Amino acid sequence: MTKPGPASAFAASVKGNQLTGELRGWALLGIGSLALAGVFALLLALSRVPGIENTFPWPLGFFEKGLVIHVIFSFVVWFLAVFGVLVTAITALSGDTAGALKLKSVGTLSLWGGVAGVILLAIPGLIDRSEASLNNYVPIIIDPLYYAGLIIFAVSLCLIIIRFLVNAKKSLDFSAAYTEMAVACSIVLLAAFVCFLLAYIPRYEDIADARFNEDVFWGGGHALQYLNTLLMLCGWYLLAHQVIGDPPISRKVLRTVLILCVMPPLLMPYLYALFDPDSGALISIFTDLQYLLAPPVLVMGLALVVSFKKHLSGQKLPLNDIGFLCIFLSIITFAIGGFLGLFVDGADTRTPAHYHAVIAAVNIVFMGLFLNFVLPVIERSIDQNRRTRVLIWLYAVGQMIASVGLFLAGGYGAPRKTAGEEQGLVAMGAKIGLYMNGVGAAIAVIGGVMFIWICARALLRKKI
Repeated sequence: MTKPGPASAFAASVKGNQLTGELRGWALLGIGSLALAGVFALLLALSRVPGIENTFPWPLGFFEKGLVIHVIFSFVVWFLAVFGVLVTAITALSGDTAGALKLKSVGTLSLWGGVAGVILLAIPGLIDRSEASLNNYVPIIIDPLYYAGLIIFAVSLCLIIIRFLVNAKKSLDFSAAYTEMAVACSIVLLAAFVCFLLAYIPRYEDIADARFNEDVFWGGGHALQYLNTLLMLCGWYLLAHQVIGDPPISRKVLRTVLILCVMPPLLMPYLYALFDPDSGALISIFTDLQYLLAPPVLVMGLALVVSFKKHLSGQKLPLNDIGFLCIFLSIITFAIGGFLGLFVDGADTRTPAHYHAVIAAVNIVFMGLFLNFVLPVIERSIDQNRRTRVLIWLYAVGQMIASVGLFLAGGYGAPRKTAGEEQGLVAMGAKIGLYMNGVGAAIAVIGGVMFIWICARALLRKKI
């Protein structure tokens, strides 16, 4: 396990194609979005603690707008910024070196479009005219500026995909595996955008209310679930490659995983030709499609377990290695989230318990990617010391406690998307669960703040 990982090859390609600044920009956009989401995560957790409304004067409508801001920046902007980072890096690896990248200026345009989109998403949360729509997957603040931000951000991502496809080439070395990953991720994201469009067209004259947003973003939101899972699996692969020094699984197994992730989203747009966007049948089918996320995760997880067992050869688990630690904790957290998901019904806090654990699993991998891959690629490496390992443990354990607390509270009837006295809590189990959620969220936020601080300092400083 002493061979150099892929980071050095990516670093040479990114530098040769002069994409360091662009990659750094997407990384900063992601870290900035995550920072904003983290602030609201703590405030939202505190707002759910029973009796807190009697000791702190929360702004009118804070919970609803705050929830939208938290989710859109942590679950949409942050994840898609990581998509931008990975596809940009893989574009450099797949294309020619020595600055011969095609459509190079498109990347800069895409990045600034992403920045503009994020600013437009944030503004409506600070003005009185806006109203929150707590629909699933892509929650909305009903305001023209917010919708414009979504569109501009989506167009920016499409530009990234176009440039990648123009520069992608066939290769027999390890870079081909990463090219296939980027192709798979791009297909899933485009499928999500097509679903949004197909759901919107029949309702373009309707009033934009909560029901409208739920119907428009329901199908594409499920496609984004596949993208998020696929990004996590790509992160597992890349980190394992970095730890081991060799491709961790065979191309055949990797392609199987990619196909399992791509096929359901590819079929999703066709569902709109069979059902109305607001039909109960369509809603049910999209919901059931989430169970097809399990096979690719199981295949990749088992393949990596076999690979590490082979390369470790009886040695202790290398938990001091950031890459391995993030894979290890991500798998555990995802397993917890998957198990909790078997009991959700959509009405109580068992639902957010499930998806917070799953999202945490994705975030843990992204933390590892930034610390162990992105920063070295753009020549801003940091020391892999005890502090960086502690922040990973804090975030992972805190999210586990918070998710179990939400699940416990939901089992006693605590409703989701409410706070304070509106929760109507009576059972002691519900109160204990929400206290656990608050404590766990606080622990996780400490780890998250440490991660954001370390990455922000590295990204903003000069190269070393």
